[in-house]
Amino acid sequence: MGHETRSRVARAAWRRTAQRAASVAGRLRGTRGRPDDAGMATAEYAIATLAAVGFAGVLVVVLKGNEVKGLLSGIVRQALGG
Repeated sequence: MGHETRSRVARAAWRRTAQRAASVAGRLRGTRGRPDDAGMATAEYAIATLAAVGFAGVLVVVLKGNEVKGLLSGIVRQALGG
């Protein structure tokens, strides 16, 4: 087999492999080869949820501190006219 023939055969094999991979990926995504970002909304919600949980954790730690408790108590006392 000549060099050109081997190159042609190799390119054809590579093309078939790439097409099969695209087909499998499309089936896994459920889109049949059409680019889609259907899973992005779920990932964005997950990241936002993790950020909110992290912020809530920091807020709990800050609010449990004695200094913050004193400040909040003073604000409540002033608001109630005490």
